[in-house]
Amino acid sequence: MSFKTTDLSDAHPEAQVGEPLLRHFGGLRSFSGPIETLRVFEDNALVRAVLEEPGNGRVLVVDGGGSLRCALLGDNLATLAANNGWAGVVLHGCVRDTAQLQHIALGVMALAPSPRRSVKRGEGERGVALHIAGLTLRPGMYLYADDDGIVVAEQPLVGV
Repeated sequence: MSFKTTDLSDAHPEAQVGEPLLRHFGGLRSFSGPIETLRVFEDNALVRAVLEEPGNGRVLVVDGGGSLRCALLGDNLATLAANNGWAGVVLHGCVRDTAQLQHIALGVMALAPSPRRSVKRGEGERGVALHIAGLTLRPGMYLYADDDGIVVAEQPLVGV
């Protein structure tokens, strides 16, 4: 599916446009899909658990509380996500293994890199409304990301 977030934003003024806070780290600079949500804090055990499931072209949006102290995703979890059919992962938090991430066929956006790994307690919430980068994100909404930013809509905007 080919799209440009600039065109989507112009054609759908009702769509949300994210604030430019997140950077691309993955091998796919353009990705889209239905949203799955997760809220965690410096703990990526639930991130792994969700990415072990079939992605079916979905985008996992993780509110990591904006923590810059540790990474919630690295090359191992990104490879797992790509192999399980996830289109992308958007993190309000950090990633690591950035040199490897850019070679994995997965869209990955995050605040920044951090070499420190997270804890693994399994704490967090799944399927909740999130508020990140000026966006309100709920499971089942549609996210579109490319080099110009992120657009989110209630319904698919292209190629259903």
